[in-house]
Amino acid sequence: MMMNRRTFSAALVAGAAASLISTRGIAAPAAPVKARNVVLAHGLFADGSCWTEVIARLQAAGLNATAVQNPLTTLPEAVASVQRVLDRQDGPTVLVGHSFSGMLVTEAGVHPSVSALVYVAARAPDAGEDYTALAKTFPTPPASAGIVFDGDEGRLTEAAFLRDFAGDLPEAKAKVLYAVQEPFHKALLAGKTTQAAWRSKPSWYAVSTEDRTIDPDLERFMAKRMGAKTVELKSSHLSLISHPDAIASLILEAAGQQRA
Repeated sequence: MMMNRRTFSAALVAGAAASLISTRGIAAPAAPVKARNVVLAHGLFADGSCWTEVIARLQAAGLNATAVQNPLTTLPEAVASVQRVLDRQDGPTVLVGHSFSGMLVTEAGVHPSVSALVYVAARAPDAGEDYTALAKTFPTPPASAGIVFDGDEGRLTEAAFLRDFAGDLPEAKAKVLYAVQEPFHKALLAGKTTQAAWRSKPSWYAVSTEDRTIDPDLERFMAKRMGAKTVELKSSHLSLISHPDAIASLILEAAGQQRA
């Protein structure tokens, strides 16, 4: 039997508590715009299927969820892939990004359909900011040493993927994700955002406290700078897979579908 929305929301809250969420001090808007659409963008070393567990929970709560297949080629092409999906939405939409795709949320989030932004262990640059330079002001995350290139295509080694990217997932599951990782193009990393949607849109941020791909203190800095409602998860970089209840709960909150 399909659970109703109230029962599902209660289950998400319980799951979030079990996932060791702690809420930081910056409050989200008292009454987020109610949205039934969610667009989710993936980052490096992944594809749209990384959102499967979160999508199942959003669909069970009655939301329309769409995962973008980020081409990982150039920033303009990746942003365009998000904008095309946003153009198909029929009302207020929560735009969600993991990891590198925080760049896409920051740029494409100015789209008129976007009512709220959710960053999951994600980059959140300001307009025109050099994210690489910003990241260098924090400790270098261990995963960086595991990036290898075949010509212009980059990927993580298996050892780095299992240890530094998906460290809190069962090894068998992490190996499957490693096998389907999508290589990224060097040109992608050279792009800079021209917009900062978080300056005008309400924002939420999930920090991964055990992250070895983006430094957790960098995540905290970006979340605080944007004035985001922030939660902390004891998680690897892949909290969307290891803590799907918590991430779905955060998205539902941003969609105005449950109480903060």
